[in-house]
Amino acid sequence: MIYHILVASYTSDITTLSFDPATASLKEISSITVGHHPSWISSHPAHPSLVWTGLEQSDGKILTMRYDENGKGHVVSETSSAGKDPCSLLVLKDEILIANYSSGTIGVLPIRPESSPTPKSIQLSGTGPNKSRQEGPHPHQVIVHEEHQELLVPDLGSDIVGRFKKSEGGSWKLLGHVGIEAGGGPRHVAFYNGDLFTLLELKSKVVRHRFPPLPALPSFVKSVPTMSQPPPTPNDMLAAEISIPPTNATFPTPYLYLSNRNDPSPEGDIISIFSIEKPDSLDLVAEVRSGLNHLRGMVFGGLDDKYLIAGGANGGGVKVFERINNGRSFKVVASLDSVKAPTGFLWL
Repeated sequence: MIYHILVASYTSDITTLSFDPATASLKEISSITVGHHPSWISSHPAHPSLVWTGLEQSDGKILTMRYDENGKGHVVSETSSAGKDPCSLLVLKDEILIANYSSGTIGVLPIRPESSPTPKSIQLSGTGPNKSRQEGPHPHQVIVHEEHQELLVPDLGSDIVGRFKKSEGGSWKLLGHVGIEAGGGPRHVAFYNGDLFTLLELKSKVVRHRFPPLPALPSFVKSVPTMSQPPPTPNDMLAAEISIPPTNATFPTPYLYLSNRNDPSPEGDIISIFSIEKPDSLDLVAEVRSGLNHLRGMVFGGLDDKYLIAGGANGGGVKVFERINNGRSFKVVASLDSVKAPTGFLWL
C-alpha cells in the first residue's frame, strides 16, 4: 500500500509525500503555497479529504483545504483564528478548536467549508517564573479526552493544563486544571489507561498523573527527564512532541514516545521511548538518534501504527521510521532530505 502524507512547515508551503513501504521510497508528489508558516494540519474525523491549517502570524489565519485521492489539494476558504500565531488545531465534528500561542486565546470556529465564519474567542490568563517565555498565557495544544469529554489545553505560559467542558448552551467553560511544576512549560499531552502524560518543554520532563473525570482532581504519580543525560537548565534542548499509539495485535505493549530538540550531537536529536504499562511506571527504555535537527513534529501511521514520520525543522529533512523490537526501538526505512523546515504531519 502506498501512503500519502501531508507535511506542515515553517515555509509557505504544504507538501504531499508518497511513501511506499514495499520499495522503501519517500518522494514529493505535490505542493501548495498557502501563506506564512502553516505549521499544523488536521483533517475532519468523518471527511478526511477536508484539511485545515493555521498560519502562524500576528493576524492568525485558518485555511480550509480539500484534497483528492492523489494527494493534490487546493484552498477552499480562509478566516481568522481569533488570535495570534495559531500553533495547534483540533477538528471535531462541527467545530475547530485553535490554540493561539501569542495572544493566549482559544479560537472556536464553526465548520462551514465553503464559507468564512467568524470564530469565537476564549481568553486565558496566568504567568510563570520564566520571564522570557511565561510573561502571559501561551496555549500550545488543544486535545479532547474522549472518555471524559473534556477539552485539555496545555498552557506553556501559565504552567497548567486547562480542563474545559461544554456547557448546556454549547460553549466551552474552564472548570479545572492540572497543576505543573513552576517553570515547567507544559507543551503537549497524551493519555493511557486513565492517566495523563504531560510533556514539559521548558524543563524537558515528562509527568504522569492519575486523571479521573471532573470534578475529581488529578493526582501526581511521577516526573522524569525526557533523556538519560539532560543538560543543566536553562538550555536549548527543548522537548517537543509526545505520542502514545493505541496498542494492537502487532504492538500489544504500550510505550510513550517523545522528541527532544536542538541536540548538539552530529547524529541529531533523540527520540526517547518510555515504558508505561505498570500503573506507576515511567521508565526510559531506549533513545534513538534521529539524524534530524530540531525534531518538532512526529506522527505514527500505517497499518497498526507501524511507522513514524518525523522531520527536522532546522535540517535533516523528513524520515520514516519503522517500529522494531516490539516497539522498543526504530529503524529508518525511508528519507527525503529536500523537504524544508517540516513541523507537522498528517497521514491521509
